[in-house]
Amino acid sequence: MLASTGWGGNDDRMIRVRVVVDGRVQGVWYRQSCQREAEEQGVTGWVRNNEDGSVEAALEGEPEAVSRVLEWMRHGPPHAIVTRVVTHQEVPRNERGFAIR
Repeated sequence: MLASTGWGGNDDRMIRVRVVVDGRVQGVWYRQSCQREAEEQGVTGWVRNNEDGSVEAALEGEPEAVSRVLEWMRHGPPHAIVTRVVTHQEVPRNERGFAIR
């Protein structure tokens, strides 16, 4: 489980994590599936394809919810093949909604 950043925004329990996912993650509905998973968990932020073939996302929410989305991202939708997931914490930005960029 991820720890709180201790940042004193509206909710000290909120965290933000930047994620880069490598593997066969483009052309397999990864972004749309990630958006659905994030919305189901109450996580805000965004997801996008990168030119190098990876998928990048920013996840913001309660630590337990963000951890559940990260766990999903480690395997992704049925036709994805995830080979690596790199994460780092950021300061929460009070995102609203979850966008596909």
